[in-house]
Amino acid sequence: MESLPAMNHTVDLVKQLFPSFDAADAAQIVKALNLVDQATAQTANPSANIRPKGIDVATVLMTAHIDLQTILAALLSDSRVVGFVSDQQISEQFGATVASLVKDVVWLNKVSIYSPEMANQPNQSETLRRMLLAMTQDVRAVLIKLAFRIQRLRNLRSEDEAIQRFIARETIDIYAPLANRLGISQFKWELEDLAFRYIDPENYFSIAKSLADKREQRQICIQSFLDTLRQKLEDEGIKAKVYGRPKHIYSIWCKMRNKKLSIDELYDLLAVRVIVENLSACYTALGLVHSVWQYIPKEFDDYIANPKENGYQSLHTVVIDEQANRIEVQIRTKAMHEFAELGVAAHWRYKEGSKFNSATEKNIASLRQLLEDKDSGDNLIENFHTELFSDRVFVLTPAGKLIDLIKGATPLDFAYAIHTQIGHTCRGAKVNGQIKPLTYTLSSGEQVEIITVKSGQPNHNWLDPNLGYLKTPRAISKVKSWFKQQQQGENIAAGKQLLDKESKRLGIKSLDLPDLLKHFKLASPDYFYEALGRGDISNRQLVAALKIPELEPARLKLVAAKVSAQSTVTVAGIDNVVTTMAHCCTPIKGEPIIGFMSHKRGITIHRQDCENLQHLSNEQKTQLIGAEWGGNQAARHIVSIVIHAFNAPNLLGDVSQLLSSAKVHISDAALKTHDDLSAILTMAIQIENTEQLSSVLAKINQLPNILEVKRKT
Repeated sequence: MESLPAMNHTVDLVKQLFPSFDAADAAQIVKALNLVDQATAQTANPSANIRPKGIDVATVLMTAHIDLQTILAALLSDSRVVGFVSDQQISEQFGATVASLVKDVVWLNKVSIYSPEMANQPNQSETLRRMLLAMTQDVRAVLIKLAFRIQRLRNLRSEDEAIQRFIARETIDIYAPLANRLGISQFKWELEDLAFRYIDPENYFSIAKSLADKREQRQICIQSFLDTLRQKLEDEGIKAKVYGRPKHIYSIWCKMRNKKLSIDELYDLLAVRVIVENLSACYTALGLVHSVWQYIPKEFDDYIANPKENGYQSLHTVVIDEQANRIEVQIRTKAMHEFAELGVAAHWRYKEGSKFNSATEKNIASLRQLLEDKDSGDNLIENFHTELFSDRVFVLTPAGKLIDLIKGATPLDFAYAIHTQIGHTCRGAKVNGQIKPLTYTLSSGEQVEIITVKSGQPNHNWLDPNLGYLKTPRAISKVKSWFKQQQQGENIAAGKQLLDKESKRLGIKSLDLPDLLKHFKLASPDYFYEALGRGDISNRQLVAALKIPELEPARLKLVAAKVSAQSTVTVAGIDNVVTTMAHCCTPIKGEPIIGFMSHKRGITIHRQDCENLQHLSNEQKTQLIGAEWGGNQAARHIVSIVIHAFNAPNLLGDVSQLLSSAKVHISDAALKTHDDLSAILTMAIQIENTEQLSSVLAKINQLPNILEVKRKT
């Protein structure tokens, strides 16, 4: 590390390190350096006069032609400045943008989520990279972090071996791909090469030695090739930029490993790039190269005529020079070169195999423009805000695993993202060690611990969007599926019970179940029981299917007369007609009704919207006859209602008391409670007409803890 120059020489230092900035910008840099000096004096021995890391980081960034705000943020992100000045003070002296950048960089420098196990979990590494981008308000903060990592790697030699390997592995898994993604190739190469030195020192130094041993030979070879090629292009009147392309140690190692070749067998250690003005010049230059040097046909690729999936275009060929050296030549236009080299998303998609994303394209293009044009303005900086992940949050399990959720997700969403059963049995959550409600909105970087019970189950409230328990479609779907399965099980049980009850009542000792399934066109017994329990198959339909002998005529007349005496129905304008009320739809006085004439059962009164009437044949429809409620005599009808509540205690008592006050008689009641204190109360009540039923349901709905009350259909 170099020593920090005396304070009165800071202006000279700025001119030396940051020559591209004018006097006004240099003054801002001087101010930042003086602040670093003051912080150093407070936190370290001033006589040690150690050069701040911020200066090293800023000089790394200068190779990317970065702007003033990024340089200032790099200087002020030095660990010795953290805590010495507040965000407010930085904002007042250097502007809100610099203060925001410093805040992001400090967070990025402190984050410690990576673990070596992520090397075997590509999805976790990618999620962490996405989180780092999502947690920063300005992508330039990530650039500064990358420069900090380069500076750390350059000085990693003095660290313990375990730390060296950890930092190097984290760099290869997280930070080098980030640099590649942002299109900063010079950062990517240095990060990879420096990290590779500590991950696999044996192969690193072997390749480095091989390159060093042959460096002079390669330089002579390439220079001779370049001189000849430039002259040939000039003779043909082709304007071109021709230069040697350096190879990097980690890249060489990856090719050796993937292709299972030795370093001497690699074609592109000697590489030349030719940049021409237009498309036709590409093929003219290619023809010229092939006419001067022998080329290897199987190594020729025309990515101009056949671009890669990501849009990459270039001509690639490998030729053999007079000394039998294999030299790779890439020929492209300036536009193709910028597309391939200047950090557009297609470049990193090719390298990493990622999918297309238009938001990423815009983000990367904005970054490159800002790097190339310091005067691009505040509007462009706004594009940096990470819109790519503005709809995501990234939270941690207690074990450090990252979970990617939509913005607005809750601890309950998190629980279902971990495992469906954890979601079902979730009863509470700790966020960063503190108990939080299940409706709490999670933020990126938080750690969530789910509290479960052994036999818990979902709550109906979780599906209410107004209560805010769930946001993710996956979790909502899991809860809905659970309730559907529960209802299915309850209906199957009810159907079995009903079939058994009817069979015993009618004296049937054995049932022909396959014939029943065939009659109702159902594939399995469970489907039959479910339809029966849900009411899709009525008692009348069941009895008819079972082929039960009709009841004695005298008894039938007695029952009909009894029902008629209790009802006030006029059929075709005639009073005192013997009728029965249909069990399938249980009509109530006030509802539109219609009669169905049967030779065996007389006239049965249905609601006009009864589902069974919708399936009558044309012949059966001729048996329908007009009916209406008549007379002033009060009639009582038994109606089933279902009440859903989220608090079972006193539910039955409260509802019973209300019905008693309304002078409504209860014929039957069944209460089913759940472990989470929610309950379903099913009741059969005697109602005179639809007005009374509506009034009763409205009053019940106003009771505390009632979720839903409805007539059972």
